[in-house]
Amino acid sequence: MLALIGVGVVTLGVFGGFVLAGGPPLILLQPAEYLVIGGAAVGGLLISTTPSVLRQLIRQSKAAMKPSPFTAALYLDLLQLLYALMVKGKKNGLIALEKDLASPAESAIFSAHPAVLAHHEAVTFACEALGMLVDGTVRPDDFEMVLSLHLDTHHDEELQAAGTLAKVGDTLPGLGIVAAVLGIVITMQYIDGKPGEIGQHVAVALVGTFLGIFLSYGYVQPLAANIEGQAAAEGRFLHCIKHCLVAFARGAPPLVAVEVARHGLFSDDRPEAEALAEACRSTTRSTTVARAA
Repeated sequence: MLALIGVGVVTLGVFGGFVLAGGPPLILLQPAEYLVIGGAAVGGLLISTTPSVLRQLIRQSKAAMKPSPFTAALYLDLLQLLYALMVKGKKNGLIALEKDLASPAESAIFSAHPAVLAHHEAVTFACEALGMLVDGTVRPDDFEMVLSLHLDTHHDEELQAAGTLAKVGDTLPGLGIVAAVLGIVITMQYIDGKPGEIGQHVAVALVGTFLGIFLSYGYVQPLAANIEGQAAAEGRFLHCIKHCLVAFARGAPPLVAVEVARHGLFSDDRPEAEALAEACRSTTRSTTVARAA
């Protein structure tokens, strides 16, 4: 949502200021300049990227126009889910989690937290991590190493689109100069014309320079920064799972494990200790009532 507001503010500020200064708005409507700059930018993007990164770029660009899903409420829900899984594993043995991990969508524990269940990457990561503990094939130190490697790889993958888009943004001012040079080439053919006619062609050429710089710093570079921020936010969400499960694998009780994860959160996302403890206790009570029923 903020991204959409930002687009509106940038557009209104630049074009509104131009009009208020007495600039003729129609001079900026130059289809040929847009075609040269836009076509070259899109073509360069296609040359420099792969289909998977292009799909990722489209997906993340759409997500940038929406509010971030990683809210304090979602983190609290995640910690409740992890607590419920760890309590079940502690009481009934880790093997009791096998069915929950094999089919999260059909699990009563996961289904009680639909907001977390909607994040496929996080659910898959948690299930695979707990699955390693259920199998008992890794030591706690190796467990942390495997999860860290997974998260590092995931973070690098998620940053590919942002890096590609930032490079496209870097090329836009240069492409604006290309459009301007082409405009000057056209202008030189009218060098014997009237001053007003020559001035009109020069103005059109300069629009190309303006568009290249404006599109780069007004839209593309901020969008790349937004996508990079999205990747970082998702990374923090997955790291929360890692911190919790690593503490659990090292022998920490479920309530201590979620407290460890809580301390790894940013202040805006971090629930109060008492609120988290009460939420976890309510999760345990709900599970007990459900079993009794």
